[in-house]
Amino acid sequence: MLQKTISVIIPVYNGGEAFYKCLTSLKDSHSKPLEVIVIADGDTDGSGELAAEFGAKVLRNETSQGPAAARNKGAAIARGDILFFIDADVTIYPDTLEKVAEVFTSEPDLAALIGSYDDEPGAPNFLSQYRNLFHHYNHQISKEEASTFWGACGGIKREIFLKIGGFDEKYRRPCIEDIELGYRLKASGYSIRLCKEIHVKHLKHWTPYSMLRADVFYRALPWTELIHRQGYLPNDLNLQWSSRLSVLLVYGLLALSFQAIWTPSVLTITVLIIVALLSLNASVYNFFLEKRGVLFTIRTLPWHWFYYFYSGASFAIGTIRYWLRQKLKQA
Repeated sequence: MLQKTISVIIPVYNGGEAFYKCLTSLKDSHSKPLEVIVIADGDTDGSGELAAEFGAKVLRNETSQGPAAARNKGAAIARGDILFFIDADVTIYPDTLEKVAEVFTSEPDLAALIGSYDDEPGAPNFLSQYRNLFHHYNHQISKEEASTFWGACGGIKREIFLKIGGFDEKYRRPCIEDIELGYRLKASGYSIRLCKEIHVKHLKHWTPYSMLRADVFYRALPWTELIHRQGYLPNDLNLQWSSRLSVLLVYGLLALSFQAIWTPSVLTITVLIIVALLSLNASVYNFFLEKRGVLFTIRTLPWHWFYYFYSGASFAIGTIRYWLRQKLKQA
């Protein structure tokens, strides 16, 4: 059986040092792609010129159109059997492309696959380590029959990508364009596989501001709208039942903590909620403990519970926004 050929597609906007490392990792790959297509999406730091020096085909947007439109532009000229999308701030492993080709060659009915971040994130600061390890953990515990696509490490058959219309270009920022594509693939009867052994390394340096902006405005709010529009809430990735219950427990903990100032007797219930949160999320905390030790794990607790807090708030706000928009349309 002939092995599938791969076109690697990378949108970049001022990629900097991370993009250099991304291109270097592609150069060092054991299995060479048919082509590397880079879309310089309004960049001003010479990312397009750098990609050309590495031998990539470079397409340019004078102003930034967003990753959805950029990826579609690259896919339109791609010649490979498989379109493999990665972000400009990830590096691949020497065997990543080989594994992608092997999966598609051995599973002819597979439409798309996604990989996973590894457990050794590139940025050294605590928040980046926590964020990317948490992402790795979620991929490793999720079902192999995936319900979404993932633009940071995702492969799809070119003819299926073109047939389904590619990414939705109304998403002008790094948003949920990959999730939305995955929903359309599933709705059309195509299969997506989560390949937990296919890894990329994330180099992004996270700060509290960039984390909240991405999680709330670029992910949670538009994802909530997509869930209501599609009428589909999968029990997968960040949407497991345990996560939903943890959101309720965090809000209960917050309410009782304030009440405990005037009613000390509720402290017992507060302690029980904390124990419940620790028990419900024991597997992820054990994962952090194994990877980074006790102090790191303790530091993750407030951030993890804060994640549940703003995720719940975002879902509630997104739901209200969706209902109001529906009411306005009906008026």
